[in-house]
Amino acid sequence: MPRGSKDKYTAEQRRKAEHIEERYEDKGLSKSTAEARAWATVNKQSGGGEKAGGSGRHTSATRKASATSDSAKRAAQSRAGHPRSARSSLGTQTKASLMSEARSRNLRGRSTMTKAELIEALHHPQG
Repeated sequence: MPRGSKDKYTAEQRRKAEHIEERYEDKGLSKSTAEARAWATVNKQSGGGEKAGGSGRHTSATRKASATSDSAKRAAQSRAGHPRSARSSLGTQTKASLMSEARSRNLRGRSTMTKAELIEALHHPQG
């Protein structure tokens, strides 16, 4: 017999489990085995009972629309040959990759620079 209360499950999940259980019983499985498999199936499909609300569970429609729009604008700019802001893309790189970039640009003093200094030097090259 399955353990635990089924109070946390939605009515739809309970109906689904009941339906699945009936199908297993029709195939000749015992009542307890059919019930256990039915609830296991419901858990696998929906992740268990109702989840308590909390931060980060849902994105508001306006925020989602804004993010989609911003993403589309950035993609269009990339296709047009306009890269993202150089400072933010430099900031996401490792110090090793920044050092490699500095080496290719032949920046003087690069070996003693910190990551922040490398970013600054690559962002504002001294001609």
